[in-house]
Amino acid sequence: MKNLLLKILQNICYKLKTVSRKRFILTFSVLVSVIILSLTIFLFMDYWFFLEVFIGGLLSGVMYSLVALGFVLIFKASGVFNFAQGAMVLFAALTFIRLVEYGVPMIGAAILTMMVMVVLAIVVERLVLRPLVNQDLIILFMATIGLNYFIEGMAQTVWDSDVHVMNLGIDEYAVFEVGQAFINKFDVMAACVAGGLVVVLALFFQYTAVGRALRAVADDHQGALSVGIPLRHIWIYVWTTAGLVALVAGLVWGSKLGVQFALSSVALKAIPVLIIGGFTSIPGAIIGGLIVGSGEKLAEVYLGPFVGGAIENWFPYMLAMVVLMIRPQGLFGEKIIERV
Repeated sequence: MKNLLLKILQNICYKLKTVSRKRFILTFSVLVSVIILSLTIFLFMDYWFFLEVFIGGLLSGVMYSLVALGFVLIFKASGVFNFAQGAMVLFAALTFIRLVEYGVPMIGAAILTMMVMVVLAIVVERLVLRPLVNQDLIILFMATIGLNYFIEGMAQTVWDSDVHVMNLGIDEYAVFEVGQAFINKFDVMAACVAGGLVVVLALFFQYTAVGRALRAVADDHQGALSVGIPLRHIWIYVWTTAGLVALVAGLVWGSKLGVQFALSSVALKAIPVLIIGGFTSIPGAIIGGLIVGSGEKLAEVYLGPFVGGAIENWFPYMLAMVVLMIRPQGLFGEKIIERV
């Protein structure tokens, strides 16, 4: 028994030595915060109300993860932040709702919208990405900024700039009880759809040949070409998948907020998710979304009254700044290595 305990202690000491100091401090701080929060809830607060707020935040976090996933996929394929992801969400939602308003059934409208996003992916690869192979990342980033304004302008020209109400047949205000907590049914359904898509895509890109090719392309475009990886095909796959993610995100958020041009600003909520989870990690996008979703709701309810309220919009960015100071690559991101 004594030898077993000694071996366990030696193993713990070895793991502590191999873990970076900053990561250990971050993990320890999170554990202490969770313990203090749990004790506070059970001693001084209504834990059913806390559970209601917490679950609502987690459900919103899953939808944030869905938006962030589109950024992660394109970042892994090109190494650049896709500024146009929000415009893709808007364009997909607007295309879907206008087709439905013209009398196309919802399933048919979803299929046609997905076909439009595939065509958009091919056009982007052919006219934007292919001429910029091996260019500096800042040039690719500037190209996505221009692409963002082009897609928004095209959506306004092809369709319109009015606000459209999207009804997917789910009562947005229906709730069900868990103990004494009330959970919104629409949020649960949306989170299940978004979570299922995130898990399927995460497994697909983690364990398939396309996923391995994606990681190779992200590391070195020219090197990937030299070993026979078809760069243009990979980019088309990734932008098509990002279009699918944008479609689902547009349907979910369009049902909550209405299909309008402000919908593209939903993508801004993905920025703290990416910073916290890591720009190169699909699991990081999931965990980061859950942290941001639950954190902003709990902060608004329990910290808001002490600072005048309305902290839900900026609290995730403050949390992201803390993570940046401790671990710049994010909780699950790859360590930043400068090549010279």
